[in-house]
Amino acid sequence: MKAYQTAAYYTLGCKLNFSETSTIARNLADAGYAKVDFERGADVYVINTCSVTDNADKKCRNVVRRAQKYNPEAKVVVLGCYAQLKPEEILAIPGVNLVLGANEKFDTASYLDKISVEDKEAHYGKVSRAKTFHPSFSMGDRTRTFLKIQDGCDYFCSFCTIPLARGNSRSQTIAETMKVVKEVEATAVKEVVLTGVNTGEFGVGTEENFHDLIQVLDQTTIPRFRISSIEPNLLSSEIIEFTSKSKKFVPHFHVPLQSGSNRILKDMKRRYLKELYTDRVHTIKRLMPDACIGVDIIVGFPGETDEEFMETFEFVRDLPVSYFHVFSYSERPNTIANRMDNPVPMPKRNERSEQLRILSQKKRRAFNETQIGKTKTVLWESAQDENGLMHGFTENYIKVSKPYNAKLVNSFEEVTLKDVAAEGMMTLV
Repeated sequence: MKAYQTAAYYTLGCKLNFSETSTIARNLADAGYAKVDFERGADVYVINTCSVTDNADKKCRNVVRRAQKYNPEAKVVVLGCYAQLKPEEILAIPGVNLVLGANEKFDTASYLDKISVEDKEAHYGKVSRAKTFHPSFSMGDRTRTFLKIQDGCDYFCSFCTIPLARGNSRSQTIAETMKVVKEVEATAVKEVVLTGVNTGEFGVGTEENFHDLIQVLDQTTIPRFRISSIEPNLLSSEIIEFTSKSKKFVPHFHVPLQSGSNRILKDMKRRYLKELYTDRVHTIKRLMPDACIGVDIIVGFPGETDEEFMETFEFVRDLPVSYFHVFSYSERPNTIANRMDNPVPMPKRNERSEQLRILSQKKRRAFNETQIGKTKTVLWESAQDENGLMHGFTENYIKVSKPYNAKLVNSFEEVTLKDVAAEGMMTLV
């Protein structure tokens, strides 16, 4: 009989991390660890980390402290990108017992069995040795399931540590991926979000590719698929055209831009220029006028001048995109950008971020206004807010609400969009 039988989980970062945490939780459940709420005081706490920004590192430390508050005698396991990049730094955090790297995290149960609450151990190999791919999907914690179809990245953008944390790009075959999809089909889930570090690189090094995969997924019984994020150079006309005709793949794209300045894009070592990005956006809107398009933007990259920031601002202002995710550039060790001259002062980075966030709100409102009076299909989620409302998203990623009705949870409903509400939401007729 194990001394520790309950486990709680906390995920920082991207959708990919959510899918991996859920898979690790199922693995631990098979090993005899029952999943409980974080606040309950679990015997084991598993914290899956991100290291995209310094803020994510600080959040990890805060979560460890919270775990200790709920149960000072718990084993605390930290894994994920931050764990791979800075294992010894994490191990030094009071209360952390076990740190697992990219190769080791899917074997959490066996490492747990070998340590006591007094131990402090770190296990991490070089990510260059990460050759295997572990398919993952989230289950039981939200209406949508995040399906991990790819891991790692070969791009080595000058600002990014993800290749250092996750290794080279890799994925399973379509046949092996579909075995996991069959598991998802057996659940009650209505929407699957395809995710990865560089999702569009599915099948890299083989004769299969992302376009091949989505054609097969379109034949499953799962009602709705959403592509989480895809690089503009990998978002081919074939993929856009297929999505426009599919009854299951929704008209919602998240396409990272990072900068509207070609000089900055080259310094970032991105694999496209803004002219290609413009073409991708206009192709989407030509084939799917109601499509929602999200954009990632980094401000304050080393050497970014006021003129180059305004080039980005005006570029996205004039494009028919729907919203932005804005990030202030964050210095990361062992990256090319960290050695570049002319750093942008932090107050200026913050100022530029705020300008783009305000523009994003205006773009979101303008997009939603184009949808007034249109009929869309909402997938209602399970959560009930403090006002007694339930929420859901249309196929083109518009958030709506109505009075909570348990019978509608995880079901589709056709609705007519009435007006634009606060925080980017829309009201219903």
